[in-house]
Amino acid sequence: MTTMTDAALSEFRMPDVGEGLTEAEILKWYVAPGDTVTDGQVVCEVETAKAAVELPIPFNGVVRELRFPEGTTVDVGQVIISVDVSGGAAPAAPADEATAPVAQAAVPAPAKEAPAEEAAPAGRQPVLVGYGVAESSTKRRARKAGVQEARDVPVAAPDPQPAAPPREVNGHGTRPLAKPPVRKLAKDLGVDLATVTPSGPDGIITREDVHAAAAPAPQPQDRPQPQDRPEPAEAPAAQAAPAAAPAAGMGARETRIPVKGVRKATAQAMVGSAFTAPHVTEFVTVDVTRTMKLVEELKQDKAFEGLRVNPLLLIAKALLVAIRRNPDVNAAWDEANQEIVQKHYVNLGIAAATPRGLIVPNIKDAHAKTLPELAGALGELVATARAGKTSPAAMQGGTVTITNVGVFGVDTGTPILNPGESAILAVGAIKLQPWVHKGKVKPRQVTTLALSFDHRLVDGELGSKVLADVAAVLERPKRLLTWT
Repeated sequence: MTTMTDAALSEFRMPDVGEGLTEAEILKWYVAPGDTVTDGQVVCEVETAKAAVELPIPFNGVVRELRFPEGTTVDVGQVIISVDVSGGAAPAAPADEATAPVAQAAVPAPAKEAPAEEAAPAGRQPVLVGYGVAESSTKRRARKAGVQEARDVPVAAPDPQPAAPPREVNGHGTRPLAKPPVRKLAKDLGVDLATVTPSGPDGIITREDVHAAAAPAPQPQDRPQPQDRPEPAEAPAAQAAPAAAPAAGMGARETRIPVKGVRKATAQAMVGSAFTAPHVTEFVTVDVTRTMKLVEELKQDKAFEGLRVNPLLLIAKALLVAIRRNPDVNAAWDEANQEIVQKHYVNLGIAAATPRGLIVPNIKDAHAKTLPELAGALGELVATARAGKTSPAAMQGGTVTITNVGVFGVDTGTPILNPGESAILAVGAIKLQPWVHKGKVKPRQVTTLALSFDHRLVDGELGSKVLADVAAVLERPKRLLTWT
């Protein structure tokens, strides 16, 4: 999404990179003011409510300004970067044009000196915006004319400069690298981020770094601090010290994490699903010993060479067979039109736990894939999810989902439907248990399956048939061949 503000300047707006998404967080900038960009070049990475996405810019030019720092949540449609597309002037010129008028407004006479004094910020342009670049801070404040005029006057003097960063502990322009929640924590604890030694990747200050910097504060009580500590107890007039002490205590006992990105989307989806679709969950415990033997045999099969073969593969195939035998379960409820939409395809969702939270990418047209093709699609889906590169398109249009809670060692659960879907199958841990087999108690590999379904769409009989068919295939996997 782009706009033209004048003949030489183009603006790139935050696009809707998903289905109806309204905002995205800027995770990382790959360019800085003054950099040359080309059509299709990735300029930043953003995290939407569904995934992390890299955004390419649709034109050539020189970066004039990055409108938001990393860690900022931006609404769809807002300008995030402006680019000089004239193809002429050097990158330094736009920087001077952006900053010089402000200096002129504040001090008309020395206006000619402003560009010279801003040569230093221009030298720091390659640094990512949002973590203390002097120039990016100036550009950002350009939107607040009154504030900038007051702060650009002392820029010529070396003394006022260090005074500016502490006042910008709101997370939009300080020199140390830190996310907004970390900046707020530092502010609450009275910690100067400039004095903190970072331990995060790329020199980013973490919460632990801030707590570590705040921890020594109580220790010097034996030396110069004792005078500051007793005062709050005897005279409440000195409130700065007591404010810091409770904050430090609270910081050690509680941590507040902003709800955004994948976590925010998951919360909204689960609440919407739980209180919209009437859930019913049924359970069955099944002997999967034969399935586990088949898994080991398939690992040696040349048709699966280079592919990952595990129980999830056969569980997915079993569910696809059950859906083929009971197609009415593969449907969606259209509230607006008061219709039941029957799907003649299966986009099989696989719930995946990632560092950013729970996501549910799906395998398109899984019903039409052979077992080796399904194995390849599962492997690619899992690898992409773990790398944090799942695209929004991969998480759209799912019809049914599998969640493998067994990998965490639990027996099963009562899964909540993915919005817009009719059923979700939870798979528990596969354990060696005593089981009656051919009239004798023997150790067998056993698991518990749980199927949740939308009772508006799926009656108890239909849900029971689907779950029973899945269990039957896993108990005797030769039914993958005999059942049609």
